[in-house]
Amino acid sequence: MDAIEAALLGLAQGLTEFFPVSSSGHLAMLQALFGGREAGGLLFEVAVHVATLVAIAFFYRARIAELVLGVLRGEREAIEYGAKLAVGTLPAVVVGLSAKDWIGEQFSNPVLVGIALLVTGCIVYSTRWTAPRADAPAPSWPAVIGIGLAQSFAILPGISRSGSTVAAALALGVAPRAAAEFSFLLGIIAISGAAVLMLPELSEAGAEALVDIGVGGVAALASGLLAIWLFVRMLDRSVFHLWAFYCWAVGAAFLTWSLA
Repeated sequence: MDAIEAALLGLAQGLTEFFPVSSSGHLAMLQALFGGREAGGLLFEVAVHVATLVAIAFFYRARIAELVLGVLRGEREAIEYGAKLAVGTLPAVVVGLSAKDWIGEQFSNPVLVGIALLVTGCIVYSTRWTAPRADAPAPSWPAVIGIGLAQSFAILPGISRSGSTVAAALALGVAPRAAAEFSFLLGIIAISGAAVLMLPELSEAGAEALVDIGVGGVAALASGLLAIWLFVRMLDRSVFHLWAFYCWAVGAAFLTWSLA
């Protein structure tokens, strides 16, 4: 991998991780079209995911600081919000651990990926009707369960995590900005877990691999910040559902290619 390739892969990761188009689906499509795992291997993949985690932390730095200080001070609202993030993560953890091998196999199932992208389009388009009516400043406990289940469904390649969790939150009455905030903060936990598991491999990486990781990470961070900003603005302007047309077009094209 050269620096240009690393930058392009990082750019793609940062954009697809936050836009409701499924980064895992795009990875699976690349595998099917070009063969093998994306260039750079698992270590590079996790590294650019960590960069997107940094993007979330930077974008929501004020909110994260408020929550951390609130928990340390024993504030009920902050503790409850933190508990909601933990509970919202549980369904994905259960599904991920119990069906790990089966889920991994689905990356080699192009027909399922194509269908999943079409489903993602339907999920995202539903926000056209739910977003204008959603006004709750934070998710209720029943909403947290629904959002958590949506995130567990998004483990399948082709189902967007951000699209599914935000769509579920809006359908359950959570205001657009609050829905985006909860969705992205929820993603920090999963990405952090993957990063911790990969630390031993990072220490064994050579100088050349570290350069690729650095270039890809910077590209993922920059594109991730841009994607989050655009994501929230599209929710505010009630045009978020337009991403459905991208999912339908890409899903239909990839499904046609797979069946042919």
